[in-house]
Amino acid sequence: MPKLLLSAVAVAAATVVLSSIAVAQSTAVAPVDPNTFLNQFESTFGKFDGYRRSGAKGICAMGEFVGTAEARALSTASAFSGRPVPVVMRFSVGGANPKAPDNARSQRNMALQFNLPDGEQWQQGNISAPVFGASTPQQFFGRLASLQPDPSTKMPDPAKVKAFTDANPEVLLQGKYYASQPVPASFGSVNYWGVSAFGFVNAGGAKQFGKWIFEPVGGVQGLSDEEAKAKGPSFLFEDLRQRVKEGQVAFHFNLELAQPGDKIDSATVPLPEGRKKVNLGLLKVTSVAEDGGGACLTITYNPMVLPKGVEPSADPMIAARAAPYAIGLGRRLTEGAKQQ
Repeated sequence: MPKLLLSAVAVAAATVVLSSIAVAQSTAVAPVDPNTFLNQFESTFGKFDGYRRSGAKGICAMGEFVGTAEARALSTASAFSGRPVPVVMRFSVGGANPKAPDNARSQRNMALQFNLPDGEQWQQGNISAPVFGASTPQQFFGRLASLQPDPSTKMPDPAKVKAFTDANPEVLLQGKYYASQPVPASFGSVNYWGVSAFGFVNAGGAKQFGKWIFEPVGGVQGLSDEEAKAKGPSFLFEDLRQRVKEGQVAFHFNLELAQPGDKIDSATVPLPEGRKKVNLGLLKVTSVAEDGGGACLTITYNPMVLPKGVEPSADPMIAARAAPYAIGLGRRLTEGAKQQ
């Protein structure tokens, strides 16, 4: 009964956010139905009952965030009060496969929920690349469709893939970035970008747009090909537990400030190099779940869940995540939600 009730809540939430997606998307382009989108995701990458459709291989953690005076000058958000804020975290490996290898040059994710005073929350989904794999929901859907395996070969049709990437070259930027980087040594030793721009509103009503990045206090650490091979396909969870026990996992929450003329409505276009960076605070990971459970199991990490003082940009990928995330949660609960 509890699972059915939670599923109903998730579907109801999806219905509410559909209107916000319609507003965020251009009226000249038909929105992608969230059920159709999730069905395509499953057709392309496989269906794994109970798991998140993206970032399936993950683990829950708890953390604490303390904001800076510089952050308070930019935004009235209660997250930046200077007092410790509890954070429910989820680290994961990119993709739909819950058995994805840890020793591959692939995406790492750090999703966050800041539990703020008076029931307010701030949810984020951060990835280990400065760009996303598509600039609009329609482009993302097209990319997924082009990668759907052919029933006879069990592989994507090279002609369809080439035709789509030739017409949409920006969808290759994220993959090229990962191919250029070493395998991350740890969830705690890689940068995580928000990729979309958000506006930070101060007490005077002034709004500053920017894109954030979480940078590990201990620095970025990668593995050589030989080290990655020796680590094997499943080392990240235990590595994170050990590092956290030793107090070694913390991130600087930094904001790169946009300037007039910068493109802030696309997740495939980073801000120009050299933009001023402001430290918003310190995020520490304080504990890691010992198993596949934890407080993050049913959190959707919807980037439209924002505190007062932080607002979304016109980037259509921000609002477009809400409904698929909610409907995906409903499916997972019906199937029996799993973490790893």
